[in-house]
Amino acid sequence: MIESQCRPQFNGLELLEDAQLNKRILSTGCERIDLLLQGGLRVGHVTELAGPSSSGKTQVCLKVASHVARKYSGTVMYFDSGNSFSPKRIVQFLTQESDPANTEVDEIVQRVMSSIVCYSIFDIFTLLDMLHQLMNNLKSEIGCNVRMLIIDSLSSLIAPVLGGGGAHGHALMVTAGFLLKELAHEHNLSIVVTNHMVAGEAGSSKPALGDSWKSIPHVRLLLHRYRATNDSCISILKHPYLATGKTMEFMIT
Repeated sequence: MIESQCRPQFNGLELLEDAQLNKRILSTGCERIDLLLQGGLRVGHVTELAGPSSSGKTQVCLKVASHVARKYSGTVMYFDSGNSFSPKRIVQFLTQESDPANTEVDEIVQRVMSSIVCYSIFDIFTLLDMLHQLMNNLKSEIGCNVRMLIIDSLSSLIAPVLGGGGAHGHALMVTAGFLLKELAHEHNLSIVVTNHMVAGEAGSSKPALGDSWKSIPHVRLLLHRYRATNDSCISILKHPYLATGKTMEFMIT
């Protein structure tokens, strides 16, 4: 009975083969971020982009979506909780990356834009329904060409149900987190979520959603923007393979 409810076990060799064959790295399209992360975002990982308002989280998401959809010829699922998805910004990125003499720019734009599937999601219950639906589609190979899932912003969906200290909101958050990890690992997706900042100790700030959430993402990155220059920096808060504290300045124009 217990065995029927557990997932199949894998030995070390099987896990190594899966990592070598399926868990590759997807470039973000931003050279400096790729340099910091030694290639980009890893398939099989949930990556969190944390940062205050206007730190560039959405811009990074849009840049990554456009680049992955263009370079890897797969579908990018984009869950938008704040009406921040900008198709015009996607087109701008694609135009900047293309040779001005390339007569196929319009064709590239059409192909990439049709590969980015955007859904407006405004509550945790709709998110859970969409994650279950995506899981079922991938299992039945309906959505087998999905390369990446982006949720901007995850914290705005979860934070409203965490108030009051009740266990229900916490359970919903953990359920969403483990669904994301299962999707990433079982179906070889790179998943990117954004998280806002809240007040911490001694006037500092920290990523929202609390201690229970911080163990869920495989990778946590902190974004910050310098007001004087409009440049941004990105720091590694958590990574299974790279040292924490490493920082890289970058600009997305």
